[in-house]
Amino acid sequence: MAFAWKAAGLSYNRYLAVASRVVRRSLKEDKRLIAERRGESELRFAKWTGGKQGEMKNLSAANQASVAETAAAS
Repeated sequence: MAFAWKAAGLSYNRYLAVASRVVRRSLKEDKRLIAERRGESELRFAKWTGGKQGEMKNLSAANQASVAETAAAS
């Protein structure tokens, strides 16, 4: 028997993200604000070349820049 999230075509990580968001939004205002701040994350990455780590970049900023470049090229 397949899990409901799997049958719906979701990965487990995506299922957890959706479930967490639903729980946070159901809280009272003061608790909700604290929980939403705790749920935020900042992902950073670096490109490795020749065994050396490059500059650390914020993932969301890099994605926005990539989308802007793609839109400008179109």
